[in-house]
Amino acid sequence: MKYGESLFDICYLLFAIISGCIILKRSKDTTGKIMGVAALILGCGDAFHLVPRVLNYFVGRDFTVALGVGKLVTSITMTVFYVLVYYLWMRVYKCQENKRLTMAIWGLSVVRIILCLFPQNGWFQNESSMTWGIIRNIPFVIPGGFICYIYYIKRAGDKIFRPMWIYILLSFLFYIPVAVFAGLVPMLGMLMLPKTICYILMIVAFLRKSKT
Repeated sequence: MKYGESLFDICYLLFAIISGCIILKRSKDTTGKIMGVAALILGCGDAFHLVPRVLNYFVGRDFTVALGVGKLVTSITMTVFYVLVYYLWMRVYKCQENKRLTMAIWGLSVVRIILCLFPQNGWFQNESSMTWGIIRNIPFVIPGGFICYIYYIKRAGDKIFRPMWIYILLSFLFYIPVAVFAGLVPMLGMLMLPKTICYILMIVAFLRKSKT
């Protein structure tokens, strides 16, 4: 189990980071830059959690703090990632900015990041508080729902990004049970695998789009 999971995590991180660099190199406009930066933020942010997780399997040291801090960093970078995915939607579909929606997404994202910084989350002890898992994820799920919906209503406008709303929806459906209940049911952590696959599919879409 540890070998398969570790290999998957390392391949995912390399894929995300290398893809981000490739997209940025190809980028000719703001759309390409957003996709490249989004892939890099996703890969680099997840590395803070996944690298200590892999090392924890093979190195005889206490990685409790590193794993907890990694979850904190990942929580923040995931939030930033979806803000970029929102701006990407406007660029890909050439939509006029809805200032109220933009303010809502930014406001909720900032609240989410602030809540993640509260010591009650128990990051440094690598503990999972169900109460704080719910509190900090409410302002994450709401903009996620908005972003999923706007990609859904515009899905026919771009062939490459047509299934993007499904990737976004599934990524949240797989993530929330882990974020809230993994402390009570550790086996739920397995849902992070299909969540990561959703991210991989998003990055593949970014790569395909960067060629056009």
